[in-house]
Amino acid sequence: MNSKDQSAPFLEVKDLEVFYSAGKQKVQAVNGVSFSLQKGRSLGLVGETGAGKTTIAKAILRILPHASATVKNGQILLNGTNLLSLSEERMRDIRGNEIAMIFQDPMTALNPILRVGNQITEAILHHSSMTKAEAEKHAMEMLEMVGIPAERFGEYPHQFSGGMKQRVVIAIALACNPALLLADEPTTALDVTIQAQVLHMIAGLKEKLGTSMILITHDMGVVASSCDDVAIVYAGQIVEYGTLEQIFDHPSHPYTRGLFNAIPSMNIDQEYLEPIDGLPPDPTHLPEGCYFSPRCKYAAEACKTGNMPVITTADGHLCRCCQYNLVAKDEKK
Repeated sequence: MNSKDQSAPFLEVKDLEVFYSAGKQKVQAVNGVSFSLQKGRSLGLVGETGAGKTTIAKAILRILPHASATVKNGQILLNGTNLLSLSEERMRDIRGNEIAMIFQDPMTALNPILRVGNQITEAILHHSSMTKAEAEKHAMEMLEMVGIPAERFGEYPHQFSGGMKQRVVIAIALACNPALLLADEPTTALDVTIQAQVLHMIAGLKEKLGTSMILITHDMGVVASSCDDVAIVYAGQIVEYGTLEQIFDHPSHPYTRGLFNAIPSMNIDQEYLEPIDGLPPDPTHLPEGCYFSPRCKYAAEACKTGNMPVITTADGHLCRCCQYNLVAKDEKK
């Protein structure tokens, strides 16, 4: 899915398909995903656990496990260059330099037997012509930038709290001023107060460095405070895609509406939230037609066969649903 191009996209993902081999079974993780990202903008990938969000990010960075994952189809274009066609040597130059990733769990993202300063310095030395002394100085500056005193350069990960570990991971990701930052649920392991601090810090650094970002999350509140555009992901497909205002003001896919209905409201007195019935489909046996149809109260016979069309809604964003008009009517009630 692509919204109206304002200029040449900085990143384009076209018809990406990824599956995992699990014994004799094939797990269909990503099923024809397409989107674009403009320079300096932030895109939120939103969906339940197992929707394929992290697989999309790992495919962009080309760090999918070789033994089990296969990119079956698609292109990933960074400034017009297809990353999937590059050699591994060239990708090593891109990782951490042009594209960097903040991994979901700071507890496992850091090497426990290396000092945090050395882990930041390693990336800088690999991607620049700095001397070791210059790289260490820059690493200390990065620690200061994320709110950690430079004096802690020589400490080990176990000496940091969870929030501080995440700050170190962010410092590593931003050390070489990447053009694209992939943030995989960067606040999931943190308490609410630290979440707000980390998100504010990422936003400030992103603006300061002019970095584009793909933010992976299942938290609509995080999306609202951090993203310009939103892609709703379900069973490895983007089912709705548009600007933040379009998705939040006029959610058109039943799954998107379900996500919003499951969020507590401060303005409405309600005893119970409205959950989405059922469970996500088994990725080894996806249903025919619309993948969401077994859980959808609007599903018609047309939803249960064939490929679902991508429709442009009245306000110009994109929705993979032939019943979206019924959703819109319910929204107005």
